[in-house]
Amino acid sequence: MGPNSSALGKQQQAAAAMAPKRAYVTFLAGDGDYWKGVVGLAKGLRRVGAAYPLVVAVLPDVPEEHRRKLRDQGCVVREIEPVYPPDSQTQFAMAYYVINYSKLRIWELVEYERMVYLDADIQVYSNIDHLFDLEKGKFHAVMDCFCEKTWSHTPQYKIGYCQQCPERVAWPEQEQEQELGPPPPLYFNAGMFVHEPSLRTAKDLLDALVVTPPTPFAEQDFLNLFFRDVYSPIPPVYNLVLAMLWRHPDKLKVVRLDEVKVVHYCAAGSKPWRYTGKEPNMDRDDIKALVAKWWHIFDDQTLDYNGGEAAADQASLPLRQALAQAGAVKYFPAPSAA
Repeated sequence: MGPNSSALGKQQQAAAAMAPKRAYVTFLAGDGDYWKGVVGLAKGLRRVGAAYPLVVAVLPDVPEEHRRKLRDQGCVVREIEPVYPPDSQTQFAMAYYVINYSKLRIWELVEYERMVYLDADIQVYSNIDHLFDLEKGKFHAVMDCFCEKTWSHTPQYKIGYCQQCPERVAWPEQEQEQELGPPPPLYFNAGMFVHEPSLRTAKDLLDALVVTPPTPFAEQDFLNLFFRDVYSPIPPVYNLVLAMLWRHPDKLKVVRLDEVKVVHYCAAGSKPWRYTGKEPNMDRDDIKALVAKWWHIFDDQTLDYNGGEAAADQASLPLRQALAQAGAVKYFPAPSAA
């Protein structure tokens, strides 16, 4: 081994020691305006003093201009390959959901021991670093709500059942249950979750995807099926789906809206950078306040990245290169739906 190789080896060891073992991660595809959500998220995490970087898993179709905007905000940009479900005639709840299967690639980010995934239409209003210390081996996420019309294809929607308030409409027993089947298992919203990257899990996920028929909620349904036995619910303050405000206001009586740690702007018309107030429920005062709260962070120039964290990202670069050269980070392509 020559002196250059020895020096590189020491550099990689030092980088491995310095590189963050934890990170927040989000996902970005296409050349649309979702980059604004990622910039807002990066600034929001900075505002609450998050101790860990924000990794952005981007598809190849994200233009360099948008990637530069993310790097300018201190994000670690990682390009990933798309993942597609098997061919099918499935009607997704939203047409764009099909690309969300590519989120499965975040399990390949094995330079991190633990990550907290956050959708790009999420904002963090209180520090949530403690989520990294939750029990390992579990899939931690917030239970979803079945009450919105996007759930109209399901038996629970048809009978008015929701896991957020099972006491309101109980799951039918005996004869009716034979028609509907057993009560559905607990089901999480995949806009926020705590996970542990692993090449073994990544391969298992993509192997399972090949033989799992697509369903309307795409990767969210798939992740619920895959992690069903290890799912561990966490309180809704860690992923407040806005529909909870009008579907289950009683659930929020025990906590003030300004005490919610994570807000998920996933309701139709609620994306702050597209907000008009014209869609159903979007003229509510609480929605207007939450949209204004998001913009306050996005527009705050004091929250812009100042470059002080660049050294940490640069220090981890040799480690990432070494992993790639060693073949540690591999792609497991799933069949294309095209």
